[in-house]
Amino acid sequence: MPCAKLMPPRPVAITALLALALSAASATAADPAAAAVKPRPRARDLGVPFDGTPGPLNAITDVDGVLVGHTTLVAGSGKLVVGKGPVRTGVTAVLPRGFASMQRFSFAGWYSQNGNGEMTGTTWVEESGFLEGPVMITNTHSVGVVRDAVIAWRVAHGAADATGAWWSLPVVAETWDGWLNDINGFHVRPEHALRALDSAHSGVVEEGS
Repeated sequence: MPCAKLMPPRPVAITALLALALSAASATAADPAAAAVKPRPRARDLGVPFDGTPGPLNAITDVDGVLVGHTTLVAGSGKLVVGKGPVRTGVTAVLPRGFASMQRFSFAGWYSQNGNGEMTGTTWVEESGFLEGPVMITNTHSVGVVRDAVIAWRVAHGAADATGAWWSLPVVAETWDGWLNDINGFHVRPEHALRALDSAHSGVVEEGS
């Protein structure tokens, strides 16, 4: 296991983080400007009951230290042409301990709600009880490229030691956006994942449609 400071622990329910997934492919908003102007109803506004009281932002960033970054890709319109567009996709990065997430792991667990979906790194989460690094979300066919980008990002930020024995099993989850995105055009590239990671911030979290 990579060397890390494990205390104080921060429990992380990965499925809770993935509650961002549908909006997190904020990414997939066909008209981001319109979405920003017209407020979206929240679950409580629609009568869905939840325990507790939301924070001031009603966002995951109400939790101290949590950072969220997005890269949104929007290009083209009209009929689908594989490899060209339209493009409505992107990458979301959630850093539970901010940029210290690489060195200070969080206690974690995961749960499959409907049995259909891919999330890398869950075997190690289940075995160890820890989440190391960020949680990433992207489209179904871009999980691999984002996973590799996270490892490269961690290496670039000094996570790997000089022994050559360091390894990483990033957590990357998918949401299928093929109904409005050229998902088989492979428009998500490593630099898009890196941009989401590097731009992670606290405060208001961008949302999709």
